[in-house]
Amino acid sequence: MGVRFTSISVLALSTACMFATPAAAQTADPAAQPAPDQPAPAQPAAAQSEGVGDIVVTAQRRAERLQDVPVSVATIDEMTLDAVNSGGADIRGLSGRVPSLNIESSFGRTFPRFYIRGLGNTDFDLNASQPVSLVYDDVVLENPILKGFPAFDVDRIEVLRGPQGTLFGRNTPAGIVKFDTVKPGSGNNYAKISYGSYSTINAEAGVGGRLNDTVAVRISGLWQHRNDWIDNLDAPGKHNLEGYDDIAVRAQVEFTPNESLKIRLTGQLRDLDGDARIFRANAIQQGTNHLIGVDGGDFKRDEVHADGLNFQRLKTQNIAGTIEYDLGPATLYSVTSYWHGTLKSRGDIDGGFGCSFCGPGFTNNSAPGFIPFPAQSQDNIPSLDQFTQELRVASNNTKGLGYQAGIFYFDENLDIESFDFGAPTDLTPAAIVNQRQDAKALGIFGSVNYKTTSGLTLQAGARWNHDKKKLTAERLFDVRPIFVGGGPVPETTTRVKDSVLTWDLSAIQEINPDVNVYARVAKGYRAPAIQGRILFDRDVTTADSENTMSYEAGLKSTLLDRKLRFNLTGYYFKTKDLQLSAVGGAANANLLLNADAVKGYGFETELEARPARGLTLTAGLSYNHTRIDDKNLTVETCAAPCTVLDPIAVPASSPAIVYIDGNPLPQAPKWTLNFTAGYEYPVGPGNVYVFTDWYHRSKVNFFLYESVEFSDDQLLEGGLRIGYRTDRYDIAGFVRNITNDESAVSAIDFNNLTAMVNEPRIWGVEVGVKF
Repeated sequence: MGVRFTSISVLALSTACMFATPAAAQTADPAAQPAPDQPAPAQPAAAQSEGVGDIVVTAQRRAERLQDVPVSVATIDEMTLDAVNSGGADIRGLSGRVPSLNIESSFGRTFPRFYIRGLGNTDFDLNASQPVSLVYDDVVLENPILKGFPAFDVDRIEVLRGPQGTLFGRNTPAGIVKFDTVKPGSGNNYAKISYGSYSTINAEAGVGGRLNDTVAVRISGLWQHRNDWIDNLDAPGKHNLEGYDDIAVRAQVEFTPNESLKIRLTGQLRDLDGDARIFRANAIQQGTNHLIGVDGGDFKRDEVHADGLNFQRLKTQNIAGTIEYDLGPATLYSVTSYWHGTLKSRGDIDGGFGCSFCGPGFTNNSAPGFIPFPAQSQDNIPSLDQFTQELRVASNNTKGLGYQAGIFYFDENLDIESFDFGAPTDLTPAAIVNQRQDAKALGIFGSVNYKTTSGLTLQAGARWNHDKKKLTAERLFDVRPIFVGGGPVPETTTRVKDSVLTWDLSAIQEINPDVNVYARVAKGYRAPAIQGRILFDRDVTTADSENTMSYEAGLKSTLLDRKLRFNLTGYYFKTKDLQLSAVGGAANANLLLNADAVKGYGFETELEARPARGLTLTAGLSYNHTRIDDKNLTVETCAAPCTVLDPIAVPASSPAIVYIDGNPLPQAPKWTLNFTAGYEYPVGPGNVYVFTDWYHRSKVNFFLYESVEFSDDQLLEGGLRIGYRTDRYDIAGFVRNITNDESAVSAIDFNNLTAMVNEPRIWGVEVGVKF
């Protein structure tokens, strides 16, 4: 995969002997002092095999040893990402690969929703605001359709947990998922291709090098393909749904006219042609949360009933420029980026065939089970334009007083079309909603740090945030004959804005060369939000700004003569006016609201061990407890026949309106566990290797209210890879979701007991070459 991953989450497998590792490896000499933003040099493979080595991270916009960073950061090692992607997974495959990280989607490959420490957003509209920020090559990707850009030819992935924003990018109250790709003039040239079940193909390549003393280039690409493999029992033939072709390309050119100046230009594009999410009507057994089949028997992932149209088309393009100018005592950085995107996505929202109450012209014998009315909708983004500019100056010294300061500007123009159709295969909409959102943000930030001679490093940062949004929405027309709140809705314009100061303070103390302890307190903020999905409701809703106070402390250590790395973080946060999205219910609404407060606490621990030559073990464990603290907050519950567990707020209401005080946040498992084991043994000119990776999460609720049906007790997915590699070649067999775990990962509650499920088991082989 040509990746290197670094970070505080001790998931770093020794990848010196790993296929397609870039030139800048993730371990480094503890005494080395790399330049800001530059990776440390690699250790020889023999040296790495003796111990866990040091991990270099850029979580604070300068290259540092992981053990010296007073922030809870996590990484996904190269071997794990290589294994995950071989089965054709998109960015959701990173879910749970580090403690406290969850990723899911009701749009499929185009619209991932990220959660860190339980903080996230289940909002499915195309202007949804998320508390987790995604940064790709120093560029903030704000809109959800940009956040799904594939991970390929990656140098490092870092997951920063807790409020961020005083060092770079946008302010975020939950954390950052940060991708850095292999740059021109570094990394191996490589190509690899895997083939597996359902004709799943994952083909990737990266090629580049120096053209002369001043110019370097790199071109890389990814093609992921899967044939249709789900049988629609109500359509002719077999294998009707769930195929895709997903192509992404990146080209970079870097100019270094002198030792002080570096200019890099980047162009990227993505082209996805596939299906929208497959919704499965009545896939949850009433009175339980067990998955059942379309005939009421055992669940079969490759069978559905569907009578609606299904397609998804996504195109995104990016051009960016980065400038680094060394001024001597400090370096000036400029990052300029423009993204454009379009999307068309239509799905069979009721998840089944027929309509029990529709009368003439419809099939009244619905399947599977009772489907009261049809639901077919389409959401388009005719145009998304995002421009960002960041200017930053950072001191070059590695001792004494260091500093960083900068300014960040964000400008987004987003058009959204939403359609509702009266019948499953209608091409003429029964209702159309148009939205236009203009969002701007300005951040001015700075940070100072001071390292004393006693091994204590103190750090403080602050950021002034200014955000404003304007949304114009109208229901252009509505010809649905019977509909509560139906008819056209005239154009309405809604504005929100806020200015907030956020900050952080941290300290890290070296107890001895192998043990550090740290503490951090930080204030985070999420800008006010607007929701204009008036396809079923008539009113635009807004949510006020939310403010988070986070406290954490931790231990970072390398033990047993560097055979073991052990890191531990404990945290507590309180978010006031937390933004929540009440999705679904009888009205199939998507409404914004604020909870008085949400409290969370827990811990994350990571372990890496090399007990013997050739053997590497890693593990990560997190406990996340979240609780809504608002005695008067109510939401509407399911229109489907679910068993609600919350206290009723309005007697005799149907569907029920309930209090959600004390409930956990949706999609927030208390426990997340991941572990890997890798072993390699020299044979001939190379090594035979075995690698296995596993991920477990505990129970999650899908909505703000609690019910028996709309939850999932646990998920356990594992993978195995066995292969042989030399300095140049790698050939392996693999299996993903080896136990064929079948778990619901999200749901729809307004029509029937609709579920969305995890990926199937995939077997395959992979061949790669470095050159």
